[in-house]
Amino acid sequence: MGEVLFNATTAALMVMMVNSGLGAVGRDSLRGRPIPWVAVGLTALAIGGVALQLTWSGAMAALDNDPAKSGWWRVFTSVFMQNGGVAGAAWNIATLAAVAALAQWLWGGPLTAAFFLAGILLPERLDTLLGLGDGPSTDPRNFAGSSGATYFLGATLALALLGHTRTTKERILSLSVPALGLVMWILQENGHGLVAVYGFALGALAWAVRRRVSRPATDAGQ
Repeated sequence: MGEVLFNATTAALMVMMVNSGLGAVGRDSLRGRPIPWVAVGLTALAIGGVALQLTWSGAMAALDNDPAKSGWWRVFTSVFMQNGGVAGAAWNIATLAAVAALAQWLWGGPLTAAFFLAGILLPERLDTLLGLGDGPSTDPRNFAGSSGATYFLGATLALALLGHTRTTKERILSLSVPALGLVMWILQENGHGLVAVYGFALGALAWAVRRRVSRPATDAGQ
């Protein structure tokens, strides 16, 4: 029962983030949007990682992020390996494609790539800084997978919705993402929830900086 609830809340959080992105972008505007090439590239890397796993039996051992093994590249290559079976890999790739596309339409390609990179590098360091982790994970299930970086990026969609909307319903949806993420971490020790909180916070910082930078240019043009 615990595993079912864990999976259900993890999926619910993703659905909320995707709906936040759709609300911020505008569901009716999707067909007219340009091809999100950063999203295409990230998705292609994830698909390529799975293809490599299927054709090379040593791929996981060479590219996962096992703390007992050396290799600076592992923190990056492990993101594009999947360890949740066929269903888990399909879910991770599909959600990465959707979240990255929405993020690129909202934030632009360079910032989307920067957020995704932050989702790879920041959570473990923040855990250590805040005393929320006991060092590198020793659970093999955490040595690979794109879900952490995807949930981090997805939370920025919720922040973007908060910045775009004026409706109470959408504001509640946006704020529910970090709230549910925090509850998931506290009650389930679900890392997806904690990285969503981190992603929402970084999105807020980026939004504030963007507004501050654009405001003088707007004032100068008046």
